[in-house]
Amino acid sequence: MTSDHFVDESTEHEPDYPDDTAQVSRRPASRRESVRANLRWWDGAADAYQAEHGAFLGGSRFVWGPEGLDEADAGLLGEVKGERVLELGCGAGQCGRWLTAQGAYVVGLELSGRQLHHSRRLDERTGVALPVVQADAQALPFADASFDLVCSSYGALPFVADAASVLRETVRVLRPGGRLAFSVTHPLRWSFLDDPSESGLVAVHPYWDRRAYVEEDEGGVPTYVEHHRTVGDWVRLLAGAGLVLDDLVEPEWPEHNDQVWGGWSPLRGRLIPGTAVFVAHRP
Repeated sequence: MTSDHFVDESTEHEPDYPDDTAQVSRRPASRRESVRANLRWWDGAADAYQAEHGAFLGGSRFVWGPEGLDEADAGLLGEVKGERVLELGCGAGQCGRWLTAQGAYVVGLELSGRQLHHSRRLDERTGVALPVVQADAQALPFADASFDLVCSSYGALPFVADAASVLRETVRVLRPGGRLAFSVTHPLRWSFLDDPSESGLVAVHPYWDRRAYVEEDEGGVPTYVEHHRTVGDWVRLLAGAGLVLDDLVEPEWPEHNDQVWGGWSPLRGRLIPGTAVFVAHRP
């Protein structure tokens, strides 16, 4: 899971994330400025992100979101042994290493070079070397029908301006019958304040406002961009790319998880969904 712009303000030690004084707006954001902003942000935030969440993510674990839904329990990907797998937005490669341990042949794709630095560090720590490529998910550098499965845990898709191109590229690199599964912030969360306490249980943003969340520096240059799409938007995007939706999972917050992660918390998680996992296949 790579998406964690929303910093947990209740922690005793606040990680040194970039752009703490950024100006925030909701506006359209182009493909070019989204890529530039998020490359810059994740290169600057990777160290703090891995320091803060490394223990939760582990070195070889597939977690679908802050709720802690573990693929080892959920089984959303089905049998992966012997399959060729591409992970989009792999971050430090925790999910890919878990898949490798299950017998899959995995390649991780990540925009941020600093995240891949941490992937190499975990390669050494775990003894499992994950092959990785630094690239934009909107233009995959792989041949047609190269993979049996494409997956992503909060990687790439929340940050791209053109999600349709990512899904078209996914279909291109999947073999017929291949599968896709990805998690994103639940679209409903966009309506609420990003506050894990009771004060955050207030809907203040229109659910249908599809303008991006953009942080800018003093010169008006975007430093972080995240894009909002409704549940219906995702369904239509999947269908438009030629994929068939098999499942939509909205993980409930488990009793044993007492962590606060940005706007996610046990309080909110037991009332509204924070993560959506889409599972589909190419006919």
